[in-house]
Amino acid sequence: VPLIARVNGACMAGGMGIMGMCDMAVATPQAIFGLPEVKVGIFPAQVLSVLGHLLPRRVLAEMCLTGEPITAAQALEYGLINYIREDLDAGVEWLLARMLDKSPAAIRRGLYTMKKIEAMAFEESMSFTESQIGLFALTEDAAEGQLAFREKRKPVWPGK
Repeated sequence: VPLIARVNGACMAGGMGIMGMCDMAVATPQAIFGLPEVKVGIFPAQVLSVLGHLLPRRVLAEMCLTGEPITAAQALEYGLINYIREDLDAGVEWLLARMLDKSPAAIRRGLYTMKKIEAMAFEESMSFTESQIGLFALTEDAAEGQLAFREKRKPVWPGK
């Protein structure tokens, strides 16, 4: 199931780790993001595992070493969040609506594939993703999606 972070205020420390584990994030313009642990004599080591692939290295280093937060606009610029929306609920609903008419099986297998290859070397990830293409094609959703395309109608996803 895709996870969408909804940030409406301060996203700090462990909250950054939780947000980093989500697949997408929407925030209000007033949201701020930070790793303030150094201000109390600790280093935000654990969140590095989930933020290291989301933020540029120097941005992450600055956040960890200074403890200073970044704005929602900066978070968007750095790719930490997907969208800034004044009406947060409407923004999340809009994002959800763009997924709800898609194949549940493709989304499920796709998220698994994306997460699985994060720690793989390039050659290994290429081999793994090639093997996944065959599995995607064997799903009932793939058969329904292709049939619906040929029949010029909206698919009715079985979710398998």
